[in-house]
Amino acid sequence: MATTLNPARPFPGAGKYPLDTGHYDEAFAPTGVPRTPYADVFDALARQDLVVLRERVRSDAASLGLSFGPGQAMVVDPVPRVIDAEEWEPLEAGLLQRAKALNAFLADTYGGQRIFDAGVVPRRLLETSLGYEPRMQGLLDPAVPAATVAGLDLIRDEGGELLVLEDNLRMPSGSSYSLGVREAVEPALEAEVQPRKLEGYVEMLGAAIRAAAPDGGSDPAAAIVSDGPESGAWYEHRRLGRELDVPVVTMNQLEVNKGRLYYRHSRERTQIDVIYRRLDEDRLSAADGSLTGLGELLMPALESGRLCCVNAFGTGIADDKLAHAYAERMVRFYLGEEPLLRSVPSFDLSDEMVRKEAMERLDELVLKPRDGFGGHGVTIMSRATSAQRRRAIGVLRRGPEHFIAQDTVQLSSHPTVCGGRLRPRRVDLRPFIVSAPAGAGAMPGGLTRYARGAGEMIVNSSRGGGCKDTWVLEVRSGGRG
Repeated sequence: MATTLNPARPFPGAGKYPLDTGHYDEAFAPTGVPRTPYADVFDALARQDLVVLRERVRSDAASLGLSFGPGQAMVVDPVPRVIDAEEWEPLEAGLLQRAKALNAFLADTYGGQRIFDAGVVPRRLLETSLGYEPRMQGLLDPAVPAATVAGLDLIRDEGGELLVLEDNLRMPSGSSYSLGVREAVEPALEAEVQPRKLEGYVEMLGAAIRAAAPDGGSDPAAAIVSDGPESGAWYEHRRLGRELDVPVVTMNQLEVNKGRLYYRHSRERTQIDVIYRRLDEDRLSAADGSLTGLGELLMPALESGRLCCVNAFGTGIADDKLAHAYAERMVRFYLGEEPLLRSVPSFDLSDEMVRKEAMERLDELVLKPRDGFGGHGVTIMSRATSAQRRRAIGVLRRGPEHFIAQDTVQLSSHPTVCGGRLRPRRVDLRPFIVSAPAGAGAMPGGLTRYARGAGEMIVNSSRGGGCKDTWVLEVRSGGRG
């Protein structure tokens, strides 16, 4: 059911905002009253022309070089998502707990494999996951978290609870985009409040990279390994390299000699102790067990113990959608705690009984390939055409072990500048957690992504989605409203 509303502090473009009671709106309560954390944001918007503000933000974002690879400018909306500190504190605790459990799972997977022996997670995950890297067995240092950077995708359900939709530990992108979006949005909006600063994230990441170095030296040589300017996250690679004061190198600039990795530059070469891996290719071994080109280059240094990889090879098993179905069990198994963050309910379609249950309510579910990313291959059955449904069911029946199903959650919406008015667009949230031997921390907020089409549920940038700044604010009273 759709209603219209007028904010408590009306301004041009804000009136007749369509509020759909079938899902949660981040900024407005079901009565149409703005939620308390947004009061200062709406005050700031009331002082500006929305179109002029949007164009200024997008121009500033372009000046910063915010893009997803060559010719793909990042679309930034000027209306920030606001999370009050009262909600953020327990959310942060849940993020840290989940990242800790997932890192324990990775250490166990490449170590004793207790969780599989105990039957808490089925061994077929290990046997069938494309993210499992057998050559890393026994090579992970249990004192160093394998997934230094984790980016968990959260969505808010109809009742307002934030749930984990997906876990990203192989190579999560977006942290530097959060920094750039903040630089474009906050000065332009000119609000009278200031969100929590993001600058500490880079310092935290730098410390974690240094702490991962094999020899424990105080000044290890590090590098970000990238695919180069053609990478969709090239902006992020360059920015992190600049702020961390480490080189961004491509594979053809690296060589190995006597179990050591070197970076060639000018007429010199420098030994590298730790790499932050940002490559699209992440397989060390091919399907037949032979080394890939990447494996031939890096395995001698990894096996010698003279090289550490931040976000280690093999972390992709924790990105596997089937692993997500068991993440809450991992928290209980490794930490002896109840999960502070719930997952979107997921179905292991490899299990015959679970698959039968899922097939009986298929219209209510979302089908996802286990190794998919960027929203590709996802079928929201309730929104699919007849042809899409038939194709999805056919593929599922031929290979159910390659898919998982999840409950359909109506993503929350957020006011977004469309034309000269505010209109609701669906959003998710990707917060970033950095884990190091000495402990872990999270960026305050993270990156909010939004779907640019009305009612669209896929927010990924690779599918045309845009981005919003995410503000963690101290709210004086009133909570979320």
